[in-house]
Amino acid sequence: MRAVYVEQFGPPEVLRVQDADPPSPAPGQVVVAVEVAGVVFGDVLVRSGRYPFPLPYVPGLEVGGRVVRAGRGTDPSLRGKRVVATTSGMRGGYAEFAVADAGGVFEVPDGLPLKEAVPVFQAGAVAAGMMTAIRVGPEDTVLVTAAAGRIGSLLVQMCRQAGARQVIAAAGSPEKLAAASLDGADALIDYTDPDWAGKVTAATGGRGADVVFDAVGGAVREQALLAARPNAGRIAVYGATSGDAAIDSLTVGRLGLSVVGALGIAFSRPEAEQRGHARHALQLAAAGELRPRIHATYPLERAADAHTVLEQRATIGAVLLAP
Repeated sequence: MRAVYVEQFGPPEVLRVQDADPPSPAPGQVVVAVEVAGVVFGDVLVRSGRYPFPLPYVPGLEVGGRVVRAGRGTDPSLRGKRVVATTSGMRGGYAEFAVADAGGVFEVPDGLPLKEAVPVFQAGAVAAGMMTAIRVGPEDTVLVTAAAGRIGSLLVQMCRQAGARQVIAAAGSPEKLAAASLDGADALIDYTDPDWAGKVTAATGGRGADVVFDAVGGAVREQALLAARPNAGRIAVYGATSGDAAIDSLTVGRLGLSVVGALGIAFSRPEAEQRGHARHALQLAAAGELRPRIHATYPLERAADAHTVLEQRATIGAVLLAP
């Protein structure tokens, strides 16, 4: 089979296609013939050397395809089923075949294309888990930064469906804001504007955002804190695509804000709850009630291009590979 390997940490160009033997499933695992693989920012962090990981390895946490082999102790009826799955071990999803633990495998509802199922099952579960962690309710005004991203887009839609009082989308270009508008955002804020935090406050009638979801960090996070509701705002942190993960504790203390590691809480929930969120996201997508956005799909040979566009923060929705 063909697979993308990382043999040394570095720029996107370290991603190189090589020939390899197809993997075999251990007990409790399945092998998926990969038709679609997700490219997520975590892949970028590991490849660049910012997260300790053994070398060499095949990147890719999320795949969609058909189960072609099932190891001992797995449900034999999975063979031939269309599934999405999280990969396991050092042989990830940037390949023609990938191994997944049976507990990370989900059947795809009829009628839902794999290219939509892959970007929604895990991202939708994470979004739902974070919303539960931060307790988004009908009384809340919600601000979502990186609102056109893979998870940000789903957060806008899910907060809208949860009946939030107001959903404000912040992004860095007119194209991204247009996408957020289609996702149901009530107000659109361009955070290249130096006074964008003031515009959020104005859009909320001077109240400020009760809940802020931020995956950007850096200067965007600094302004997002100022856009939160004083003495009541809840800040859900789930990334730092800017490369700056710092939080201004003086501003947090002065404004009386609560900062929640929403991503960690979502990942720490019981496995059954996380699986329930993933299944529900797939069902919503199959019913047309949750629409994952897809920025681009690249062949394996262009995995470096997929990482480059993510690093440049130029994406509107998910980035995929098609082996």
